[in-house]
Amino acid sequence: MGQLADVVILCGGRGTRLQEHTKSIPKPLVEIGGEPIVWHVIQIYAAQGFRSFMLCTGYKGELIEEYVASRSWPDDVEVRCLDTGLDTPTGGRMRLAGLALVGRAFCATYSDGVADIDLRALTDYHTEHGGLSTMTVVQPELQFGVAELNGDGRVRGFQEKPRVEHWINGGFFCFEPGALDYIGAESVLERDPLERLAADGQLHAFRHEGFWECMDTYKDSVLLNDVWSAGTAPWKIWS
Repeated sequence: MGQLADVVILCGGRGTRLQEHTKSIPKPLVEIGGEPIVWHVIQIYAAQGFRSFMLCTGYKGELIEEYVASRSWPDDVEVRCLDTGLDTPTGGRMRLAGLALVGRAFCATYSDGVADIDLRALTDYHTEHGGLSTMTVVQPELQFGVAELNGDGRVRGFQEKPRVEHWINGGFFCFEPGALDYIGAESVLERDPLERLAADGQLHAFRHEGFWECMDTYKDSVLLNDVWSAGTAPWKIWS
């Protein structure tokens, strides 16, 4: 198993459900508490010892490159951009990043998800199971509260925004170089590549039961900014 020292962050999508912001800037630069969300993602990894970051750019990628160049990063942290094309799907971007890492295993994530995830536990789990890939899975909260019903139709009570029963892709991955054999240049990572890895017994799930949130809509961005402003952001594990 390879040493997981590199972090690939997918930053190329258009963020079409966040058009209030993404008409002028790419989604990774939408801010939480005055800092782009991609900065928060990098901080989650950097606070746990990761130092090498590759940002896979696409839509308005020049703005991300300008941000990275203008930012003062710690001396031992390297953040670089890789232009993976305007309309390249997630799998194609991941493949290009993996090839650029020249046979090294790597961690990967999206630029719009934050969590209080234990990355050491994730990488240890990946190393121990010996498969080609690991996907963090989460149980997000439902958007609405639910009514609990008796068999005769009477409402027994209510439950405020419970977690969903099923596990979904939480977006914090580990990949061995061999996983690239499953990822085509035009593939959507979340479809055929992960499905084929799973079918071959090469995709393992790391269960994260703590905080997790994805900034997919304007409402999500407002929620994350409110949490940050309140000083209660669970993903802020750095000083």
